[in-house]
Amino acid sequence: MNDVPGAADRFESARARLGGVTSLMSQHFTGETVTALRHALEAKVSAAGLVGDPGFDFVLAVHELVTNAVRHGGGHGRIELRREKDVLICEISDHGAAADSLSVRPPSVDVAGGRGLWLAHQLSDRLILTRRPDGVTATVTVCLQPSSGPNTSASSAARHNDGLSSPGKGNE
Repeated sequence: MNDVPGAADRFESARARLGGVTSLMSQHFTGETVTALRHALEAKVSAAGLVGDPGFDFVLAVHELVTNAVRHGGGHGRIELRREKDVLICEISDHGAAADSLSVRPPSVDVAGGRGLWLAHQLSDRLILTRRPDGVTATVTVCLQPSSGPNTSASSAARHNDGLSSPGKGNE
């Protein structure tokens, strides 16, 4: 370990400039800490440059996954937020029994709940669900740079107003 004051900060700064991986948040959570976690996540996402509706969408996607981990994954979990070049990646892991079916489709309109994975999928660029022997990891990503598509604002509005599809995802 290097005992030079500020060396770790200078290393992280250089690593970020070179496009490496920067850890932004890593902590355990429980049902009691969900609100504080959301506020801390919002601050980290904003500091990374994801502000306005895209930042709100990403925080909401992560919040849905955190509450799923609390509700279905044993009452607690771990969040890891990192930046890789111009992409924010957030992994939410729990140690609950892995469900037989992790549906990203919303249930019928007469069913209460069951829309968390669908929302996370709609509000992020990518959602990946990984079953592990000891639980589930949900990973969401979002690009910090605007897409080179024709109209990013129109794409965002379409994603929010559309039923099951979002740009580049199709109806899964």
